[in-house]
Amino acid sequence: MYECAPLPRLLLLLLLLLGISAACPSVCSCSESQREVDCSWRGLRHLPDGLRPNILSLNLSHNRLSDLDHQLSPYTHLRTLDVSHNRLSRLPASLPRSLWEIRASGNRIRLLEKNDTTYHWNLRELDLSANKLERVVFINNTLPGLRALNLSHNRFWTVPTNMPQNLELVDLSHNTLVQILSGSLDRLFNLARFYLHANRFSMVNESVFEKLHGLRLITLGDNPWACEDKANISYLLAWARHTSARVLGCPCNTWPICGEAHLARTGSWHFASYTVSPFGTAQVQGASIHYWAEKARTVPHPSMEAPRASTGPDEYKAFKNGFLLTSSPDSLSTLDKHAPTDAPLATDAFFTTTRVLTSSTRRTTTLRTRSVKRANQGLSRNASAERGFWDTFAVSLLLMMIIHQVIS
Repeated sequence: MYECAPLPRLLLLLLLLLGISAACPSVCSCSESQREVDCSWRGLRHLPDGLRPNILSLNLSHNRLSDLDHQLSPYTHLRTLDVSHNRLSRLPASLPRSLWEIRASGNRIRLLEKNDTTYHWNLRELDLSANKLERVVFINNTLPGLRALNLSHNRFWTVPTNMPQNLELVDLSHNTLVQILSGSLDRLFNLARFYLHANRFSMVNESVFEKLHGLRLITLGDNPWACEDKANISYLLAWARHTSARVLGCPCNTWPICGEAHLARTGSWHFASYTVSPFGTAQVQGASIHYWAEKARTVPHPSMEAPRASTGPDEYKAFKNGFLLTSSPDSLSTLDKHAPTDAPLATDAFFTTTRVLTSSTRRTTTLRTRSVKRANQGLSRNASAERGFWDTFAVSLLLMMIIHQVIS
């Protein structure tokens, strides 16, 4: 008969077996690989225990977290971090340098300091929308990989300077911007989409947009442009008409769209100034506002003739993946008929620049997050079943060994 293992070794074996089953924190749900962790909507005040050191994605959104400084640095494989809709007063210190995406919207962040982003060479997307930011400090030649920056729904009064030079998309809509300092955009050669709608611009300095050679889309609607001040507004009007980029919300109501093309419309369609999210449709005073794709039928901007109506169904496209696409008059009437004017319109786009202060925005976020949560609940049930099996197996094995030892 073989020699029985001492009791401490049995307890150690039990702990090891239970450790295998505890790879996913009990308050979270995980993917099958347990490297994608969803801890959103759990009422958390602290980082949950039991996170594996090799996780790739961590969702901590919609909790009550107020301080995560230096707590996430051990997770050196982390690629995506979502801490949106918490109570953070600053971007957490010592975040892993492996991060590709940081989502921190809907917090209480007032300042982004230079040390907050100094070593994030791999960062591609940064979302700080719906905070209380008045100033961000970037150092030249930092964040070389950053492609998308969302600073919408904050308190900026001037466009930030020294923005990372490889940016392709910048959202500064729904702030209190009144000026763009000369030269502050000169290094953004790759900037393709620039959202400036819903601010307080009355004019811009001459040549401020001249170095934006890669610009394809800019939004200028819902700004109090000083149209009567011909001397100061003439540059902007001339640039908006002749730029190769698409301009939504033309200053002084010159056209609904200018730059690359005019926006085609029919007598039954209504188009307003560009005051809503660039990533979807919106219900404004009962009229559905839709924005157009780059491949939509258009009229070249030098012509002042009335644009003709589209005639074929192939000219209409669906809205998808954050691009500006067309919609048919039938879909407009369907929206008007079946959707209330304050109905939330969920979108999976990275940038969500809908009005933050309305209840519809909260419902939009809720719908989007709940759909993710339902998918993860299935994963959680699978993980829980697996944990239950290992727990039962470990306890049974321990009891058998103890009984065998007592009998021997």
